[in-house]
Amino acid sequence: MATIEKSIEVNVPRSAAYNQWTSFDEYPRFMEGVKDVDRAVDGSCYHWKAKVPGQAPEWDAVITERVEHQRLAMTYRSGAIKGWVATFHEISKDWSRVTLQVEYDLQGFVEHGGDASGIVSSRAQGDLERFKSFIENRGNKSPFADWQAM
Repeated sequence: MATIEKSIEVNVPRSAAYNQWTSFDEYPRFMEGVKDVDRAVDGSCYHWKAKVPGQAPEWDAVITERVEHQRLAMTYRSGAIKGWVATFHEISKDWSRVTLQVEYDLQGFVEHGGDASGIVSSRAQGDLERFKSFIENRGNKSPFADWQAM
């Protein structure tokens, strides 16, 4: 197992960043390769579908930790990515830092001829950059535009 860590600062309060990150149905709008994330009946398990040319990968993931406006952890039940933890830090009233740690199985990537650390690192950084653009550019279209915790 290996872990990468990436961070980005976003021009929204911590509660808004956390609330947007927990809106799993909007992941396809900023996470590369994610087609859909559906909530299971129990509320803590989610079914993911990816967009990969020539494939239709699907997997289940479970929320293993949730600390409102601070931390969210998810563990995948299959695949080379084993899970992730997102933490949310207040920089100021209107700025926050999102840190993403991704745990992955090196062997799963090596078997497919990939450079595990490069692939995972690049994907995590790209997802954070798209998240920043997504939440900062939503303006009053965001369900969190009033920046109130839900």
